[in-house]
Amino acid sequence: MYRALKHHGPISGIATRGDLVATAGYDNQIVLWNARTRSPLGRAYHDHLVNHCSFSSDGRWLLSSSSDYSARIWSVPSLRLEAVLTGHADDVDMAAFSPDDQLIATCALDRAVRIFDRTGRCLHVMRGHTGNVLSLAWSADGAFVVSSSVDGTVRRWDAKCGVEAQVSDLGVRTDSVEMGASGVIFAGDDRGRLCILTGSETRYVAAHAAGIKKVALDENRRRLVSLSYDRTLVVWQLDDEDGLLQLARTSLPPVIWARAAAILPDGRVATGTFGGTYAIYDVEKDEWDISGARAGPAINAVLVVAGEAYTVGDSGVVSVDGRRVADMGSLCNFLATAGERIYTGGQLGQLYDARTGMVLHEHHSPLNCAAVLSVGSDARLAVGTYTGEILIFSLDANGNPHLMKTIRAYENAVKGLSFQDDALFSVCASAEVAWFGTSDWGPERRVRRAHDRIANACVAIGRGRFASVSRDRSLRLWSVDEAMSPCEVFQSPHPNSIKCVAIDAEERTLMTGSYGGTLATFDLVTKRWSELFRPTASGIASVAWDGLRNRFLAASYDGAIYPVSA
Repeated sequence: MYRALKHHGPISGIATRGDLVATAGYDNQIVLWNARTRSPLGRAYHDHLVNHCSFSSDGRWLLSSSSDYSARIWSVPSLRLEAVLTGHADDVDMAAFSPDDQLIATCALDRAVRIFDRTGRCLHVMRGHTGNVLSLAWSADGAFVVSSSVDGTVRRWDAKCGVEAQVSDLGVRTDSVEMGASGVIFAGDDRGRLCILTGSETRYVAAHAAGIKKVALDENRRRLVSLSYDRTLVVWQLDDEDGLLQLARTSLPPVIWARAAAILPDGRVATGTFGGTYAIYDVEKDEWDISGARAGPAINAVLVVAGEAYTVGDSGVVSVDGRRVADMGSLCNFLATAGERIYTGGQLGQLYDARTGMVLHEHHSPLNCAAVLSVGSDARLAVGTYTGEILIFSLDANGNPHLMKTIRAYENAVKGLSFQDDALFSVCASAEVAWFGTSDWGPERRVRRAHDRIANACVAIGRGRFASVSRDRSLRLWSVDEAMSPCEVFQSPHPNSIKCVAIDAEERTLMTGSYGGTLATFDLVTKRWSELFRPTASGIASVAWDGLRNRFLAASYDGAIYPVSA
């Protein structure tokens, strides 16, 4: 079936060069566009999500980085594949040409920075980060590469020798970094600050109310752009001493993804969206152009209620057995039910009634996951946020939520919540897990290095135990009482990060789904995995138990639901 030349999922990376714009997408595509007409010129593919793209300084080459563990060089405008850069052991989050276009630096979730030549030959592997490396930039003379990481450090590397030259410990995760012509480093951190590093001096500018996900530098105009999970974009003017003066601040339309931005030659800002094409912000007119931007079909959550399958995803549309019932207006990540009410929420930080779209609560950062708790005879709703809080709501007779407690649980995103036996279990993007008691909501136990990589999801498995899954492709079984039941680790057959997990009604079988589209069950009695099977080339976002039909439902980023018999 013919598919129009556009993105069918979120745009995670964007680059500009002259009259060209390139976009990288979670649909495995790189798309080349005419910047004047915003019409597509061509596309190329990776084998998995494409996280970032960038042009060479002469515009002859395009560089892309992907969750297929590779970076690739493409000729422009033909998008003919010229070289594949391999060696990383996890997702490659970013890649960039040196100023003379002779070298390429890459960074990945395997915590390494690599230097390659144009043929794809690896020259240096540089290690030192203790967390996922998310962003990098070259110095103007090509002598150094600077990188930022989940570990809270910004590091300078000698590109010629392949050794670490300097470490700046900011103490908090930094997702994006840029380096100016004078050598000054700009980094956006998870506290919403812009960090300005000059030599050994670090200055901070309070910029946003939530974590900064992207910074983009325009050296010619002396401007810096920052995008945050507080749903704002800010344009800064650099003064003669590399200080920042706010030039413009705008709210992001719901279709914008704060992860990607680049500054066009005319000074407008191109940003990523949740699908279709990129968006443009005109700084001078304070106007957005989001024509052609439309969220793709991806389903992020599935929940079975009274035999009906509820779904929600990138578009924010809630469907029941494929029938559209409500529209939240923006990407949603979860579904949870208590009594007669179903809850959802996501990118805008708003908690919704999933059947009506009514906003029930607003938070300053996106909402990621939720769980319903029973505390005595009362129901509670727990919601995990991108900024590390767990929001505890009491529910009245009509299911209306009332915020009663904010648990400052983590420094990074809460990725999963589950509940049983008066214990709220949680997993975090920092690879931590923690239990919280329902009497005072205080921490009962915390494991800092619970997984080797990001923990993605969790589920209660009965008898006071919980299961968690992770980017490290393992399943781990936990008890709140470590002395009674230490953690058990089971390496899965999944070749990619495990995204989700669910349990059947008998609490015997776990179903796990991966970003690579694979599914595998784990028998909690025999402690054995089933054979791996793959119903889709797209990732599995969510799995749920359908007790009426004795099966699991697996929701995919391709917009389909795959039933799997238990």
